[in-house]
Amino acid sequence: MDTPINYNNPLIMHIDLNSCFAIIEQQANPLIRNKPVAIAAYNTPRGAIIASSYEAKALGIKLGTNVRDARMLCREVIVLTPDPEKYFDAHRRFKKILQNYTDEVTPKSVDEFVVDFSGSRAVQLGKSIDQVGYEIKKDIRDSLGEYVTVNVGIGPNRFLAKLAAGLNKPDGMDTINGENLRDVYSKLQLIDLPGINTRYRARLNMAGIYTPLQFLDAPASLLKKQVFKSIVGYYWYLRLRGQEIDNIGFRRKSFGQQYALGQKTADIQELSRLLMKLSEKCGRRLRKAGYAAGGIHLWLGFENRTNWAQSKKQKSDVYSTQDIFLAAQRLLNSLTLPCRVSNIGITVFNLHPVNPEQLGLFDDSRLDTKGLTKASDLVNDRYGEFTMVPAIMANMGDTILKRVAFGSINDM
Repeated sequence: MDTPINYNNPLIMHIDLNSCFAIIEQQANPLIRNKPVAIAAYNTPRGAIIASSYEAKALGIKLGTNVRDARMLCREVIVLTPDPEKYFDAHRRFKKILQNYTDEVTPKSVDEFVVDFSGSRAVQLGKSIDQVGYEIKKDIRDSLGEYVTVNVGIGPNRFLAKLAAGLNKPDGMDTINGENLRDVYSKLQLIDLPGINTRYRARLNMAGIYTPLQFLDAPASLLKKQVFKSIVGYYWYLRLRGQEIDNIGFRRKSFGQQYALGQKTADIQELSRLLMKLSEKCGRRLRKAGYAAGGIHLWLGFENRTNWAQSKKQKSDVYSTQDIFLAAQRLLNSLTLPCRVSNIGITVFNLHPVNPEQLGLFDDSRLDTKGLTKASDLVNDRYGEFTMVPAIMANMGDTILKRVAFGSINDM
């Protein structure tokens, strides 16, 4: 049976902060406003740009450009390294504003939120969702600063709300509903649709689908059996018509940390120091979320552009920093390094909640590492990250700095 286009009143709002990291830096420092600003993972020639202002984007300085190329495109570009706490503070203010309107606020990343106004007090009091959108834009400017702008998209489902948010950047506000759906699609290309990358576009093209309107009119059976060859095709059939299928949460499966070495090395002792700090960062996140892990994965990238990876399930729970480090160190010791290491990463997997926990034979004894770990975490929570650290991490304050994970705010 064909699924009709959703003509219900659109009550889903997608809001994203324009050029998030760059515009927050410009808000904080008026001297760099209206100038090309790029935020780079590292302020070195090969450091990758992770965000750029609209002024920088207009000059071709975009996500993934390295610092050297950015300076070749514009000698005056202002290159900054990330200031995560500044962005997290903006995220928290952003979220607090939205929660003044409804409890149905879902963070999608540091700079993106989905808001469901189905049960909103503001809408129930007779305000149109457009009115609410303009109020939110004003509230965000009042809270985050006059230089900060957001895009607001409104639709009957998350997909169309996100699409609407991208129609008129920066500082836009648009609505897509059953009435104007075909008109909006007629002005776009397949690659303009959120979630359609070049690989999916090629699949659609092979089936004779070259435009969003053709995508909309394609039968569900064609999308499911020929284009996507899975249930994903049917999901796209529903999504394009404004039917909601994306409001699903997924359980956390792993925690990981990785680091690109500024100075490549084959020194096992130095690699162990890096491994310990990665273990501490990963362990802190694991414990804060209330999990223990059942396995460790170690990955190394080398200067000759090869890589090595190995995973191992553990016989007992991995919980403390020391647990993670020792398991990862055993994997590292099993490898003969072919050349200097350029990247290193660890992941803990097979997660399960710590509570309720099964008591061990050595709990509350001098062999119990959990008590010491919890005490150490309490100190670091109160006085700042890495206030109390293992001796092997001494003098590593500026190594493996805190970064913002794109597309994830689970640890905030």
